[in-house]
Amino acid sequence: MSFSIRLNAEEEKLFKSYANFHGISLSEAMKTALLEKIEEEYDIAIAQQAYEEYLKDPETISHENFMKELGL
Repeated sequence: MSFSIRLNAEEEKLFKSYANFHGISLSEAMKTALLEKIEEEYDIAIAQQAYEEYLKDPETISHENFMKELGL
């Protein structure tokens, strides 16, 4: 799939400079940036969900005891 994106001159210069600095194409830079943004938002959502579950049941165990429970 291909698509087009409209950039002003300043954005184009910045984006191309970034891609050139990292030795990748502009397309690869944009794809990577979007994937990183998606991963970041997913991680934030999972962390928020885990925190909400923790608030419902705040009992915790130490790392050492958790490893013992797993038999490690």
